Amino acid sequence: MTSDDLSLDPFLKLADNLGELEVTIGERARPAVVELRQRLRAAVASRERGDLPGSLEQLRGAMDRLAAIAGELDPEEGALMRMVAQRFTEALKLGDKDTARKPST
Repeated sequence: MTSDDLSLDPFLKLADNLGELEVTIGERARPAVVELRQRLRAAVASRERGDLPGSLEQLRGAMDRLAAIAGELDPEEGALMRMVAQRFTEALKLGDKDTARKPST
Protein backbone atom coordinates (compact mmCIF):
# COMPACT_ATOMS: atom_id res chain seq x y z
CA MET A 1 0.00 0.00 0.00
CA THR A 2 1.48 3.35 -0.97
CA SER A 3 1.33 6.39 1.29
CA ASP A 4 -1.46 7.77 -0.90
CA ASP A 5 -3.52 4.70 -0.05
CA LEU A 6 -3.05 5.00 3.74
CA SER A 7 -6.26 7.01 4.05
CA LEU A 8 -8.07 3.84 2.94
CA ASP A 9 -6.33 1.57 5.44
CA PRO A 10 -8.96 -0.23 7.58
CA PHE A 11 -6.76 -0.13 10.70
CA LEU A 12 -6.29 3.63 10.41
CA LYS A 13 -10.01 4.08 9.83
CA LEU A 14 -10.70 2.02 12.94
CA ALA A 15 -8.19 4.13 14.91
CA ASP A 16 -9.98 7.28 13.80
CA ASN A 17 -13.36 5.90 14.84
CA LEU A 18 -12.36 4.76 18.31
CA GLY A 19 -13.81 7.93 19.80
CA GLU A 20 -17.13 6.08 19.79
CA LEU A 21 -15.80 4.06 22.74
CA GLU A 22 -15.52 7.24 24.76
CA VAL A 23 -19.10 8.12 23.86
CA THR A 24 -20.33 4.64 24.80
CA ILE A 25 -18.19 3.93 27.86
CA GLY A 26 -17.43 7.44 29.00
CA GLU A 27 -14.32 9.32 30.04
CA ARG A 28 -12.71 6.24 31.60
CA ALA A 29 -12.24 4.84 28.08
CA ARG A 30 -9.94 7.69 27.02
CA PRO A 31 -6.61 6.07 28.05
CA ALA A 32 -7.61 2.84 26.32
CA VAL A 33 -8.62 4.73 23.16
CA VAL A 34 -5.24 6.47 23.10
CA GLU A 35 -3.46 3.13 23.53
CA LEU A 36 -5.56 1.43 20.84
CA ARG A 37 -4.90 4.23 18.35
CA GLN A 38 -1.16 4.03 19.01
CA ARG A 39 -1.11 0.25 18.55
CA LEU A 40 -3.12 0.36 15.33
CA ARG A 41 -0.90 3.09 13.88
CA ALA A 42 2.19 1.15 14.96
CA ALA A 43 0.79 -1.97 13.25
CA VAL A 44 0.36 -0.05 10.01
CA ALA A 45 3.84 1.49 10.30
CA SER A 46 5.41 -1.93 10.92
CA ARG A 47 3.56 -3.39 7.94
CA GLU A 48 4.72 -0.50 5.75
CA ARG A 49 8.34 -1.21 6.79
CA GLY A 50 7.84 -4.86 5.82
CA ASP A 51 7.88 -6.01 9.46
CA LEU A 52 4.91 -8.38 9.37
CA PRO A 53 5.69 -10.05 12.74
CA GLY A 54 5.90 -6.62 14.39
CA SER A 55 2.68 -5.54 12.73
CA LEU A 56 0.88 -8.68 13.89
CA GLU A 57 2.16 -8.20 17.44
CA GLN A 58 0.85 -4.62 17.56
CA LEU A 59 -2.46 -5.72 16.08
CA ARG A 60 -2.76 -8.58 18.56
CA GLY A 61 -2.06 -6.19 21.42
CA ALA A 62 -4.71 -3.77 20.18
CA MET A 63 -7.27 -6.54 19.84
CA ASP A 64 -6.45 -7.89 23.31
CA ARG A 65 -6.90 -4.41 24.78
CA LEU A 66 -10.22 -4.00 22.99
CA ALA A 67 -11.35 -7.39 24.32
CA ALA A 68 -10.36 -6.32 27.84
CA ILE A 69 -12.50 -3.19 27.51
CA ALA A 70 -15.42 -5.27 26.28
CA GLY A 71 -14.89 -7.66 29.19
CA GLU A 72 -15.28 -4.80 31.66
CA LEU A 73 -18.71 -4.09 30.23
CA ASP A 74 -19.78 -7.68 29.58
CA PRO A 75 -17.53 -10.61 30.56
CA GLU A 76 -19.09 -12.94 27.98
CA GLU A 77 -18.57 -10.40 25.20
CA GLY A 78 -14.96 -9.94 26.31
CA ALA A 79 -14.33 -13.69 26.19
CA LEU A 80 -15.86 -13.90 22.72
CA MET A 81 -13.73 -11.00 21.50
CA ARG A 82 -10.57 -12.65 22.87
CA MET A 83 -11.42 -15.83 20.92
CA VAL A 84 -12.02 -13.80 17.75
CA ALA A 85 -8.75 -11.92 18.25
CA GLN A 86 -6.82 -15.15 18.72
CA ARG A 87 -8.36 -16.75 15.63
CA PHE A 88 -7.71 -13.62 13.57
CA THR A 89 -4.05 -13.24 14.55
CA GLU A 90 -3.34 -16.97 14.15
CA ALA A 91 -4.87 -16.91 10.67
CA LEU A 92 -2.77 -13.89 9.69
CA LYS A 93 0.40 -15.52 11.06
CA LEU A 94 -0.30 -18.48 8.78
CA GLY A 95 -1.04 -16.17 5.84
CA ASP A 96 -4.63 -17.37 5.74
CA LYS A 97 -6.36 -14.12 4.83
CA ASP A 98 -9.64 -15.86 3.97
CA THR A 99 -10.00 -17.24 7.50
CA ALA A 100 -8.96 -13.89 8.96
CA ARG A 101 -11.74 -12.15 7.02
CA LYS A 102 -14.49 -14.59 7.98
CA PRO A 103 -16.54 -13.85 11.05
CA SER A 104 -16.30 -16.50 13.76
CA THR A 105 -19.16 -18.93 13.93
